[in-house]
Parts: sequence; structure tokens; C-alpha cells
Amino acid sequence: MTAGPGEDAAGLARRCAADLLRRVEDRLRTLLAAERETWAAVHEGAVVPVDALAEMIGSGGKRIRPAFCVTGYLAAGGDPADPGIVSAGAALEMLHVSALVHDDVLDDSDIRRGLPTVHAHHTALHATSGWQGESRRYGEGVAILVGDLALVYSGELMAEAPATVVPEWNRLRSEVMIGQYMDVHAAAEFSVDLRSSRLIARIKSGRYTIHRPLVVGASAAGRADLAPVFEEYGEAVGEAFQLRDDLLDAFGDSADTGKPTGLDFTQHKMTLLLGWAMQRDEHIHTLVTEPGHSYDEVRGRLLDTGVPADIEKHIAGLVERGCKAIADAPVAPVWREELAAMARKVAYRNA
Repeated sequence: MTAGPGEDAAGLARRCAADLLRRVEDRLRTLLAAERETWAAVHEGAVVPVDALAEMIGSGGKRIRPAFCVTGYLAAGGDPADPGIVSAGAALEMLHVSALVHDDVLDDSDIRRGLPTVHAHHTALHATSGWQGESRRYGEGVAILVGDLALVYSGELMAEAPATVVPEWNRLRSEVMIGQYMDVHAAAEFSVDLRSSRLIARIKSGRYTIHRPLVVGASAAGRADLAPVFEEYGEAVGEAFQLRDDLLDAFGDSADTGKPTGLDFTQHKMTLLLGWAMQRDEHIHTLVTEPGHSYDEVRGRLLDTGVPADIEKHIAGLVERGCKAIADAPVAPVWREELAAMARKVAYRNA
């Protein structure tokens, strides 16, 4: 891709990345369209899981993981004409969709991106149709299978990427699953363990959102040497990303986030936000775990601890750390600048 009239290196870099992301979007849609056609020929009811995934993909999303993947690839000098990086980006987004569908079951969340979640939709469908069995169990069963199908498709897509991505792809997937388990277990215990909370935030969210996609992109371009600097950058920015999620869950507007606020409270998630606050005020544990207390009470108590303001400062420090990590990376200056801009964007979204 060559620069257009009056276009500088930064503009060309952004246009190249945007073109790859558009191709990622096309790859996701063409895959699901082909799968729908295949299964419609088998049975009219067999398209339901595929349609559920198509609706999830079509409902939006920030495509953060593909964005970091293609940026890592281009920063590493990868050829933008290679279709393998498009498949890798699509695989990461499909894995994310799988995690979202399963997350919504685990968190008992009814809304995602402003629409009913997969399990909520099929629970309601079962109830209104008068089918046999328990509606909730049916809806959750459908969602588990839809999420599993997305996981299958993610593997098929990544198989089209260069074989050099396989070790990082395997680590990424296992981290997500282990992190999910640790999150569920920590919610059951609901005791302050900041070491575990930070580890969960890193492996369940931060690494698979930023660190690993960057390294997948660099690996696809044959630049394994970039893994250490991308790890340092990704660990810092990934933690900032998760801390912003924690703040948005506690204090955000569901109209902006597309999902209910306060889920971390109702599901007893031992986030860093809650962990730090409970260290300062033990009564917060009671407000979250005992019935009869409102979200406003919890939010007010959290603000009284001063922890939200401290987390904002910590986020700023993490962004600075990430930008410093990338400042001397052996990539073109335009990509160092782009990664610094992306760090600020994910850390301060909807802030």
C-alpha cells in the first residue's frame, strides 16, 4: 500500500491497519454466511447457533484484539497482502465472542451490546413456546454450545495463519480458560487476595486482549524477537484496560457500555477495585454480600474510600509504563506512536 497525495507515514499506517481490520470483518461475515448455507441444507433448525454468532458479530464491538494483532504484525514488517494475518485477527475476535457468550452465562447477564444475551434470548424463547424442561437450563445449554461453536471456528480461522503463531495461540487460549476458572472461584470465596485478583485480571483479560494478540501478530510476521517488548507493553496496558473495565462496571452508564452496571457487585467479583476498597473499609464486604443494600450504597462507600481516584492514578502510571516500554522498540517510529495512542485509547475509553 502506497501513500496517497499529502498523506504522511502515520496516515498511511492507520489506513493500512484499517484496511486489514475491514478484511477481518469481511472474513468473519463470509465464514458465518458460508456456515449458514451449509447447515440450512441439512436442517432449517441447524442454523440457530450460527445465526446467534452472526448476530453477536453484527452487533458491534470494538475489535480490540484484532486491532492489536494487525498492529503487531504491521509493526513487525508483515506483508499486509498476506491473507494469513486476516484469518489470525478473525480468529481472535471469534475467540472473544466465545468468551463473551460463556461469560454472560457465568455472570447471569441478560444484556450484551444493548441486546438480549444468547442464554437470555433462548430462555425466553423456551418459556414462551411452552417447550418441555426448564427454560433457564435450555437457554444456558444453547449458549454453552453457541460459545463452543465460536471456539471451533476460531481454531479453524487460526489454522489459516502462519504456523509460527501456534505456540502463542495455544498459550492465549489456555490462559483464558484458567483465568475464567480462577475468576469463578474467587467470586465464590470473595475474600481479599490482591495477588490473585491481579493475576486474574492479567490472564483473563489483559494478556488475551493486548499482550498475546500483539505477539501473535509479530509471530505471524516472523519477528519473535519482539515478544519481550510487547509483553512489557501489553502487561501494563492490559492491566490498565481491565481496571477501566472495573471502574465502568461500578460507575459507568449502561447506555454507553451496552451491558448492565454493577455486575461485579451482584456476582461477587473480587476485582482489584473491590479488593483495594475492602482493605480500607471492611463494611463494603457486607454491602456487597448481604441482601437489602443498593448499588448506590456500594458506589458511595467505594468513593468514600478514595480507591476509584487512586485507580485512575494507577491507570495513568500503567499507560506511562506501557508507552516507555515501546519507546525504544525495534520497529518504525510510526508504529511506536500508534501503539502509544492505542494504549491511551483502551485505558480511557468511556472514561
